[in-house]
Amino acid sequence: MSRQKSQHGKGPSQRQLRVGELIRHKLAEMLARGEIYDDVLASHVVTITEVRMSPDLKLATAYVMPLGGKDTKVVIDALARNSRFIRGEIAHAVDLRSAPEVRFREDETFEEVTRIDRLLHSDKVRRDVEKD
Repeated sequence: MSRQKSQHGKGPSQRQLRVGELIRHKLAEMLARGEIYDDVLASHVVTITEVRMSPDLKLATAYVMPLGGKDTKVVIDALARNSRFIRGEIAHAVDLRSAPEVRFREDETFEEVTRIDRLLHSDKVRRDVEKD
């Protein structure tokens, strides 16, 4: 499920989706192989859940989640510190005119799913459902 929307209310183009997925795979591979030399990243298992591309493909927003959801800010800061190296590696892996700038954001979908699940199982919702 993609969260992207363009200016006209349509979803992302096939090209945006394809490039985003290529970048997501490259980032995940770099993290799994320990290719980004950073003590913080070496001590965390990090999942790249999605990469959204801007319509002009010049900006990639990578959504990340450390295992267990702990130290998210520290991990994002470590990725940001290494963004120049990451961008260079992506340039070699993805065939684009220019490598996109990569920004890292916390993936909040897990928290949102948990919040909705708690709400659906709350006593108030159960009472309302049972009335019908």
